[in-house]
Amino acid sequence: MRKLLLCISFLTISIFTMNAQEISKNAIGIRFGDNNGIGAEVSYQRALGSNNRLEIDLGIRGNSDNSIFKATGLYQWVWELENNFNWYAGVGGGLLSGNSSAIFGAGVVGIEYNFDIPLLISLDFRPEFGITGAYYDGFNSDFGLGVRYQF
Repeated sequence: MRKLLLCISFLTISIFTMNAQEISKNAIGIRFGDNNGIGAEVSYQRALGSNNRLEIDLGIRGNSDNSIFKATGLYQWVWELENNFNWYAGVGGGLLSGNSSAIFGAGVVGIEYNFDIPLLISLDFRPEFGITGAYYDGFNSDFGLGVRYQF
């Protein structure tokens, strides 16, 4: 039991002491993806420190039946994987507006590649949990591909 606790402690400490690659102060672009149709969001990221940032996404989601305006805010932690690759995880929430409105909580986990030019490409998974509203009355998942210009 003692060895197990020691291993768990070592893993926890090593995860929290990983050094992150310097993330850009600002990044703006587009995030494509949706859980039930086609969607695109204007995506803005703002660094809050050396390894954390705020992401704000505004966009239109929907399918042939309806269109939805979606606003999402996420707080993210960023860790370096290798060279220009990072992975990130975060939490947040947002609002949906269309025929009716909804509030949701969200998480995110993803991987990104930071090119030598000011371009960032990311692929992420965003589980979303509906709090109120007809659109999100439970769990939804969202895969997205992001392309952002860094400055």
